[in-house]
Amino acid sequence: MTVIATDLAALLGTVRRPGDFYVAGEIAFSPPSLDVASVGPVALPLLPIQARQLIDAAEPAPFGRGEQTIIDPTVRRCGQIGPDRVRLGGRHWARTLEDILARVSDGLGVDEPIDAEFYKLLIYDQGGFFVSHRDTEKVAGMFATLTVVLPSHFSGGDLIIRHKGREACLALHTGDPGDVAFAAFYADCVHEILPVSEGCRLALIYNLLRRSRSGRGRALHPPDYTAEQARIAALLRRWTDTAGPDAALPAKLVYPLEHAYTPAELGFASLKGADAAVGGVLTGAARDAGCDLHLALLTIEESGAAEYADTYGSRRGRWDTADAFEAGEVFERSVALSDWRRPDGTRSDLGEIPVEEDEIAPPGACDDLAPDEEQFHEATGNEGASFERSYRRAALVLWPRARLFAVLSQAGLGATLPYLGDLVRRWAAADPDCRAALWRDAHDLAEHMVGRWPKHDWRDTERKEPSEAGQILGLLAELGDTATIETVLTGIIAGGFGKADTDAIMAALGQLAPLRRVALIELIVAESAAGSLGACANLLARAAVAWATSGNCDLTGAATRLLTALPSGAARATPSSGWQQSGRAVVAGVVADLVLGFGAIDPVLAERAIDHVLAWPKVYGMDAVLVPAARCLCQRQLVRGTAALARLRTACLAHLRRRMAEKLAGPTDWRRDSKIPCRCPRCADLARFLANPDASTWVLKAAEAERAHVQHSIRQAGSDVDTTTDRSGRPYRLICTKNQASHERRLRQRQRDLEAVAELTL
Repeated sequence: MTVIATDLAALLGTVRRPGDFYVAGEIAFSPPSLDVASVGPVALPLLPIQARQLIDAAEPAPFGRGEQTIIDPTVRRCGQIGPDRVRLGGRHWARTLEDILARVSDGLGVDEPIDAEFYKLLIYDQGGFFVSHRDTEKVAGMFATLTVVLPSHFSGGDLIIRHKGREACLALHTGDPGDVAFAAFYADCVHEILPVSEGCRLALIYNLLRRSRSGRGRALHPPDYTAEQARIAALLRRWTDTAGPDAALPAKLVYPLEHAYTPAELGFASLKGADAAVGGVLTGAARDAGCDLHLALLTIEESGAAEYADTYGSRRGRWDTADAFEAGEVFERSVALSDWRRPDGTRSDLGEIPVEEDEIAPPGACDDLAPDEEQFHEATGNEGASFERSYRRAALVLWPRARLFAVLSQAGLGATLPYLGDLVRRWAAADPDCRAALWRDAHDLAEHMVGRWPKHDWRDTERKEPSEAGQILGLLAELGDTATIETVLTGIIAGGFGKADTDAIMAALGQLAPLRRVALIELIVAESAAGSLGACANLLARAAVAWATSGNCDLTGAATRLLTALPSGAARATPSSGWQQSGRAVVAGVVADLVLGFGAIDPVLAERAIDHVLAWPKVYGMDAVLVPAARCLCQRQLVRGTAALARLRTACLAHLRRRMAEKLAGPTDWRRDSKIPCRCPRCADLARFLANPDASTWVLKAAEAERAHVQHSIRQAGSDVDTTTDRSGRPYRLICTKNQASHERRLRQRQRDLEAVAELTL
């Protein structure tokens, strides 16, 4: 374990708590005027007869379980009366409540104005209780709950509050009817109400809210911790001074917080109690020491083997999965940070970044956490019982500013690309005085990313979205970083890319001088055509059309390179599973881009390209490639009338007219094509049936394997036969009925040919 993590945790432990997770007390008060619908004015201290009236007027209080609201007297036995049925007033009650809130603010360590919103009136009769639970955050800005127990005769009903291994037991009784007892606690604290043994416990419940409910108010400030901040800053400066790339020190430090926070409320302004104190001290110390500080959500995922619990099946006759198992050995464990917030309250697009064990301060801080979620899976097949569980905590995360790129690189491009995008957006929107620094940061990060680019990255040239290389190129084009653009084009793009990257490549090339564009396009085509034929053809066509009238932009060299890379018969054997062969697939768009691009560069090259594709009909199929390409080109006014297109159109029209000259008369008898590849006895019977001009149906009564084989032969040969299975009797019967599928296909093809000829002759 690293010394820096231990030392930082020890120093942060010296920060005095500005408050605690709860506060309780008594205060003298003048009884409020309390009026309840269907009961009327309520006297305080509470009279037994009115206690019974309130109980009769109340409804059972529910509790939350996940997204459900449940009424279960085994979990909560209590009555509630909503705020719409309760009127609170009195000349002195508002001042009493203000005095209570002042003591609550001090006790909880809140140094900004807070409001108390009346939530409900709760009545715990004899035997009433509420098991351990956490309060839900009922309204925006809620951070705690306030309970004011009104004077009445009762015993029991103690409030138990637990947090981080500590427990407080509060009786909330007063010996004087002129006093009122109160307690407040943060909303994420586990608490319960013990059973009321006698009488009736009557309590006003309030939601405590920050006066600024948007969550964007100023951060909660601890008392003066100048000395502590100075010691922490000195420690961080020593870390910063020795945090070179080869130093045996953690790239970052992660300090888990005490309180629980949801992603929606995560922010420096929402920190509670000791967390607020630590956050304030660390914010100043990090600034003084040249460190970056963030607040993030720490997530731990674990999975492993589950074991049968010793008490399996013995507890109250329960046999559910949660009782059956307990977690055993952990096989896989991941620790990561996400949902980043800066001290100023803004979000940071850092993505998900993994955490190393030596980065947690103090070491072992996450070893004894209670899981937020835990699931068990029974044994299946050859696999034993297993479990999955997750932990979520908020954490303060910091690193030396100079090591930002090392931190981001821990998560790879998934973290560095979003952060680079955030930098570029901030640079574009920044004031002129700030733009230079942001541009330099973006440039340095991009260089760092390119220098650590995966050497064996698998590139899907057919993907519909830009690749990581295309994404960084697009950002560099916005930034105008020509030096890094050239590095990406020569070191990453050259070698393989997809059509989805073309926009980014064009934008990046547009930042360069014309002669440099020409050289780089030729290099890209020479290096990439083997695996990215369609992408190269599209890039060259885009560049040729965009820069056809530009001086010093002769793309003849790149076009010649692409022409020599076009596949011929020798290149077309069987499809390969490799990414390079998938990028060589010839589709109509490739031929269209060849004619379009070559025509803008050199018409002679365009004609040579058409000569090539017409010379290899097995590679460049008429119906699959050339006819669709010709139709596409005829829709583009830019290439109408060129010699290359004329030759392509002539060849396509000849092909279509030859096929249209064939007769389309339907079959005059039941004879069908009998070229069945198999020669087994059953398939021989099938072939004879197909050749028989008088038979329209053939029934094969045979075992399932023979029936399936005959069906396979029919499908393989494309025979004009429909099959059904008659399951009456044994064995089942395969009924084969001849159809006119081939003739119908020819009719549909004739219609397509007519449409193509009409379009090609316009």
